[in-house]
Amino acid sequence: MPTTLPICQIQFPEIKLATRDAHKLRGWFGNVFKEHSPLLHNHLEDGTYRMRYPLVQYKVLNQVPTLIGLDEGAQLLTKLFTQLKEININQRSYAINAKDISFSQTEIGYATTLHKYQFETLWMALNQQNHIAYLNIKLPAEKNEFLNRLLIGNLLSFLKSFNCMLLEQERLMAQVEVAEKSTLFKNQKMLVFTGSFVCNVVLPNHIGIGKSVSRGFGTIKKF
Repeated sequence: MPTTLPICQIQFPEIKLATRDAHKLRGWFGNVFKEHSPLLHNHLEDGTYRMRYPLVQYKVLNQVPTLIGLDEGAQLLTKLFTQLKEININQRSYAINAKDISFSQTEIGYATTLHKYQFETLWMALNQQNHIAYLNIKLPAEKNEFLNRLLIGNLLSFLKSFNCMLLEQERLMAQVEVAEKSTLFKNQKMLVFTGSFVCNVVLPNHIGIGKSVSRGFGTIKKF
């Protein structure tokens, strides 16, 4: 059944950063507001990783620093960031003279029609285990099907995080159209993907799908 999800988006249009600076946004904001909530850095108070879809995500979209808050993360962003005066990134202080803040109630869930989405940032689909399995596949069509299954897993994980459950007769379908890319992640070369996909799921713009979405990976936008 579809679920309504509160979403807050905050952008700082006068500040220009590189896409790779998204993790620095996460680090800076998580440190400045660390006493307020573990949601900001996806770690619990004892330092252990919070094993759930990140409710606060940090991105740089078209050079614009962007924060996305979902569910209780949306309320938190609205509360904390309206009074923000500056951002410090790369040992440089950026004065905040303008903020674009939007708050919406967005429906998510299974759809009877197909929807097409583009990856605005690189999709990190693979972990250590399935990375090896993917490299061992020789035929392009089989690689594509492998990625389709991973994407369906990503989508199910996203929906489950917000208690959006499928009915017995509902089955997710997904078809990727992506190209391989490489990027450095924590000083390690990673295989990632760019492109688009079609699926029978309604998704909000600018949320992340896949791994490391709190750092800006896998950000999507509907065609």
